[in-house]
Amino acid sequence: MTDKTNREDDLTLLVIQHVDREGPGVIAAIARERGMAIHTIRPDRGEPLPDPALCTNTIALVLGGPMGVNERHQPGMTWLNNELTWIRSWHEQHKPLLGICLGAQLLAAATGGHVEPLQVGEPQQALKEVGFGAIHWWMTPEHEPLLQGLNPSEVVLHWHGDRARLPAEATLLGSSLHCPEQVFRIGQHAIGMQCHWELSGESLERWIQEDHAYVVSALGDKGPLRLRTHWQQLAPEIQQKGRRFFNNVFDLFEQQVSNNQQSR
Repeated sequence: MTDKTNREDDLTLLVIQHVDREGPGVIAAIARERGMAIHTIRPDRGEPLPDPALCTNTIALVLGGPMGVNERHQPGMTWLNNELTWIRSWHEQHKPLLGICLGAQLLAAATGGHVEPLQVGEPQQALKEVGFGAIHWWMTPEHEPLLQGLNPSEVVLHWHGDRARLPAEATLLGSSLHCPEQVFRIGQHAIGMQCHWELSGESLERWIQEDHAYVVSALGDKGPLRLRTHWQQLAPEIQQKGRRFFNNVFDLFEQQVSNNQQSR
């Protein structure tokens, strides 16, 4: 599915989506504002991924989903293992990629890291990190262009029960209280986000309804109400800072595409 016919010099946002409710959200809106074409692929439905070598002027966005990276060897999940291989090839060719939640975990696993359940406490117990909470940055905007316009700590939405152990080549940018690996980059061409800044109020409501059992298991019976209440209170700031971060990402990736063109 492609939003528009693009010229040879136009950028394309290649969206890898795994479940209906987890779409590109505000990222797609920003891409359209920048004149980009948007092409969506659903590997979970058997749709093939393109040859990375043939993808010029393309930024990949790998989204989240309820499946886990470590499920890729289970029956019916061959497509997820194939996607991991595809991400590895994409990365090796230094093509720009933004991974969110599952996408970030796939990026970490494809580049030498691994994924494991998120555990806290002593003795350790499994934790589902769900709800609005702060992440803090390990760098300042003066040293990290991706953080331009952001505060030292920002509120984001968390919705996961795994963590990504990063490869040695990764640069950790942001952490939450319970999960250190919230935002990271690899070189200048790959960025992973465990947290969510891409949602709108409409998409959050769909998440709450369709993933209701997961929310309740993490936050209790009043969890859905808590999420809705916090969104009403926090939405303007979250949306503003999310847009700023994703514009920073596109600025970085557009430069990377330009550099790749010059090196050919």
